[in-house]
Amino acid sequence: MVDFVISIAAKVAEYLVAPVGRQLGYLFHYNSNMAELRDQVENLEEARGRLQRSVDAAERQGRGIEDGVQKWLTRANSISREAQEFIEDEKKAKKSCFKGLCPNLISRHQLSRQAKKKAQDVEKIHGKGKFQTVSHWLPLPGAGSAPLQDYEAFESRASTLDKVMAALRDDKIKRIGVWGLGGVGKTTLVKQVAKLAEDDKLFDKVVMVAVSREQNLENIQAEIADSLGLNIEEKSKSGRANRLIEILKKKKLLIILDDIWAKLDLEAGGIPCGDDHVGCKIVVTSRRIDVLSQDMGTQPNFEIRILSNDEAWQLFQKTAGGIPEFDVQSVARKVAENCGGLPIALVTVAKALKNRSLPFWDDALRQLTSFVKTDIRGMDENVYKSLELSYDSLESEEAKLLFLLCGLMGNGDISLDDLFKCSLGLGFFQSIKTLDDSTNRLQVLVDSLKASSLLLDIDRKEYVKMHDVVRDVARQLASKDPRYMVIEATQSEIHESTRSVHLSLSHEGTLDLGEILDRPKIEFFRLVNKGRPLKIPDPLFNGMGKLKVLHSFRMEFSSLPLSFQSLANLRTLCLHRCTLRDVAGIGELKKLEVLSFWGSNIKQFPREIAQLTCLRWLDLRNCYQLQVIPPNILSNLSQLEHLCMEIFRFTQSVDEEINQERNACLSELKHLSRLTTLNIALQDLKLLPKDMVFEKLTRFKIFIGGMWSLYSPCETKTALKLYKAGGSLHLVIGKLLKKTEELSLRKLSGTKSVFHESYKEDFLQLKHLDVDSSPEIQYIVDSKYPRVQEHVLFPLLESLLLRDLINLEKVCHGPIPRGSFGNLKTLKVMKCHGLKIFLSLTMATGFLHLQKIKIEYCDVMQQIIAYERESEIIEDGHGGTTLQLFPKLRSLKLNKLPKLMNFSSKVETTSSTSLARNARSEGNCDNRMSFFSNQQFTIIGIFRLNCITFYILKHNSPKLIF
Repeated sequence: MVDFVISIAAKVAEYLVAPVGRQLGYLFHYNSNMAELRDQVENLEEARGRLQRSVDAAERQGRGIEDGVQKWLTRANSISREAQEFIEDEKKAKKSCFKGLCPNLISRHQLSRQAKKKAQDVEKIHGKGKFQTVSHWLPLPGAGSAPLQDYEAFESRASTLDKVMAALRDDKIKRIGVWGLGGVGKTTLVKQVAKLAEDDKLFDKVVMVAVSREQNLENIQAEIADSLGLNIEEKSKSGRANRLIEILKKKKLLIILDDIWAKLDLEAGGIPCGDDHVGCKIVVTSRRIDVLSQDMGTQPNFEIRILSNDEAWQLFQKTAGGIPEFDVQSVARKVAENCGGLPIALVTVAKALKNRSLPFWDDALRQLTSFVKTDIRGMDENVYKSLELSYDSLESEEAKLLFLLCGLMGNGDISLDDLFKCSLGLGFFQSIKTLDDSTNRLQVLVDSLKASSLLLDIDRKEYVKMHDVVRDVARQLASKDPRYMVIEATQSEIHESTRSVHLSLSHEGTLDLGEILDRPKIEFFRLVNKGRPLKIPDPLFNGMGKLKVLHSFRMEFSSLPLSFQSLANLRTLCLHRCTLRDVAGIGELKKLEVLSFWGSNIKQFPREIAQLTCLRWLDLRNCYQLQVIPPNILSNLSQLEHLCMEIFRFTQSVDEEINQERNACLSELKHLSRLTTLNIALQDLKLLPKDMVFEKLTRFKIFIGGMWSLYSPCETKTALKLYKAGGSLHLVIGKLLKKTEELSLRKLSGTKSVFHESYKEDFLQLKHLDVDSSPEIQYIVDSKYPRVQEHVLFPLLESLLLRDLINLEKVCHGPIPRGSFGNLKTLKVMKCHGLKIFLSLTMATGFLHLQKIKIEYCDVMQQIIAYERESEIIEDGHGGTTLQLFPKLRSLKLNKLPKLMNFSSKVETTSSTSLARNARSEGNCDNRMSFFSNQQFTIIGIFRLNCITFYILKHNSPKLIF
């Protein structure tokens, strides 16, 4: 009985003592619990920061972020902020007690207990922040998503378009052919087919691939994968093809294969074509009906015929801008008739003769009616003569040479960078002294070719392209000039693209050009390998003493061929994506002006390059394996004007050693007095010498710290991106700030504002400003100082992005001069948790060009625009009752703003009905909120909005009414 009582007593004690001990533990372990919370918050912040940088890098590349990653960042941000607020409250509680020595035991117990619980919560969320993948490639816009500005709805095309669309709707038809002469408009018509198919939602996705004569299967597979946002991990072509087929079988797709010249193995390209995939339809275009019906098995096949005489004249007149003179009209009609009813001929000739006098028209008619023989398969004689006329009509010899060069630069998009390098080597700009001026001249010439429809714009700003018919003519014309040679090699064969030359590829993958005629005359040699790396035999360049430009792609050099020594006149050497080991022989090319190792796997920069005293442009971008640049090489290149590099581990001083090899230090650049273009990424701002002179830089991309990439999008000539920079930027890179058009600041410290009186003459050229992850920032502009108010602020700024500025209180602290921010077009604010009111009404009235507003994840935002009696615009002058606010606004997005009560407290809109038609509200809402309440001002111009999106955060958050 006694034992029984003792056991019960022990059990009671166990249940009573343990909880009591735990509660006392909260008192005894108060300091350690608080310290543990601070440590856990610090660990979480570091993990969140790393993941956020990965997210930012992925977004800059156009990738989509995994849902779990975004949710974790939001949750981590929220719990971290709550914990930090708790820590701050604890500090204040200590201060309220005399030196912290008279603690309230109850309060101490509660704080300790909460600290323990929060530390566990923080640790738990930290543990969930490990992700195998952060992002994924997003599908590219469908083939029909881009507006078709050049499409003309001619009657002769309308019936064919209707027939193709009817065939797409017929479940029994799987492959459709479209054929016709080169330049007749096949590509334009199938682009319209893609647009209508997307508009009518006939397919999940429309994919368009330019096949061309070479039928590069890797490119075809890549274009399909990119269009669908797929990441194909298989390395072999057959592996990628099989993976694509398995994925595409599950989708309802329209695949358009444009410009096919011979039979294409669809399965090798990754395109499902059997009976097991009923959802996929294929449209194929070709110049030849036999390729479609016999080789590709298309049925039905629709011919695109030439334009009728009336349609041709209508297009010709429209392109030429009207032909008012009577004496010119009769000749112009004959010129149009001799274009053979082909749109490409009509457009190019009309542009060539636009605003010309009668003698030009007469001469054009003579050329078009003369006999010309062309060896281009599938090329109509009228097209050839028309394009040759456009070529002959180019106003300068430079433009003609550039046209021929564009034709030799491959079948895909043409890099303006590569075009410039080759143009320089060929001596296009001999009379121009600097590369900067030569760049401007190149742009003028490119624009003139675009104006003549001999070059086309594409989405990528630094690239152009040629219509395949125009390219064929350019190559035919270049083939008559013995100075040019282009060789394109696949894994199985090599074929020349400008004239007949016997070429072969040995089984060992070694290039053999055989007997090439006119070797001594060749000035431009482009060697492109599209298969496995090709070895270059020693005698390859024998006899090419006049060679000025050598442009190689995916070649293998264990050492430079002995015949390199004969290239005494070489000006441009581009070794792109090449396998390079020993390239010391480059030092013998004394006249070399352009040297580019772009994307090659070179590991050590040869000392012999210091002998290239004529070198003007050195490009080392994307050379990720480059480890050693010996000192005193860069400083010897005294003529260098352009220097482009990826991240390279410069030393901080000449005495520092890395990997037992002494490396160059950045101070060597001070000796390059002609340097005007610098693209470089550095690990640390400390590597930048304080006495570095940047006065002559006119173009630069300087990225310091963080995960910046020189290939992140930049739309400007000058870009500066800084990670963990101090507040006194003007002391280190003041001269750069005066020239910078794009500025990104991440983790800025040592200052409460981005712009203050020290920068009163800086940022005048700034077009894009991005401030991110800088908790010390309270204002973007501290304008309370009179000296700041003397100048218009950010007069050219087009976009402003503010992200993760947790203590930001105002955009502008104090009055700003009228006209400030006057050119702003895009405004984005995210995760600024101290911002209650975004803009004053008087400041907002200056945003006359604003087109897009995006505000999200701002926890305390109460109003977007607030009217204040004391004007924040100097000499405001608004005395009336009507303001035109955001007259050009096209898109407004408000997302996750839980405290938002109204858009503006003293504004009324007269366009509420129109506004409501375009608005979309998402989320659960209970209360009511006035979007614009009725008081003093009327806003006009809101009816121009195309997109308004609202996302509401909480169940108890307000509804939007209009």
